[in-house]
Amino acid sequence: MQSIFKRYEKKYLVTREQYAALENVLSRNMEPDQFGEYLVQNLYYDTDRWDVIRESIEKTVYKEKMRLRCYGELSRESMFFLELKKKYAGIVYKRRMAIPAKSLSGVAVRDAVPAHGSQIAREIDFYMRTNTVSAKIYISYYRVALAGIDDSELRVTFDSDIRFRLDCLDYSRPGDGQPILPHNKMIMEIKTPGGMPIWLARALCENKIFPTPFSKYGVCYRDHILKQSETERIRISA
Repeated sequence: MQSIFKRYEKKYLVTREQYAALENVLSRNMEPDQFGEYLVQNLYYDTDRWDVIRESIEKTVYKEKMRLRCYGELSRESMFFLELKKKYAGIVYKRRMAIPAKSLSGVAVRDAVPAHGSQIAREIDFYMRTNTVSAKIYISYYRVALAGIDDSELRVTFDSDIRFRLDCLDYSRPGDGQPILPHNKMIMEIKTPGGMPIWLARALCENKIFPTPFSKYGVCYRDHILKQSETERIRISA
């Protein structure tokens, strides 16, 4: 399991028609990764004042957030992946540690991370000790993941049916929640350690697909959580 990532990540908001138009060129140069198509479930951690995501959407030079990820539906044999994701000067750095699901049964995430373990465990432990964060939001989506045939470090993913919820912050209702995008829209993400191959850049240009700053968590906060808070404030003051 890869536990350290350093790469460029670009996101694109695409329609299903654009996705279909790309399939031919992608199939000639890429293939499904070892998992292909799957459900991704995430719990994002933040403070009670939502400081983490507020700082992130303010477009600061340095961004940092923590999430607990599960692939597919949860079972006792599942693995959780606790990830500390950092972004600086356009480059994404990710630290990931695997935690067996049975190890988190009745145990807080904080208690499952050894303070004197691996370098990654120490970094995550330090983050949790210096930031008063807890699970604040659940976000799930279905992902199609492709890897380059000639360059396995080139990855392209398509996320659809993106949903969130602020209650039931566990994995007992997989894929349940409020949608954050229209049914016809999906998020494409290109991940590469360096430049984009010419064939892919040409395909994007031909189909009028352009980079779009997009954070699933950020959209949930800006378009839903903030609006709900404002509505509640107006109701109380009325």
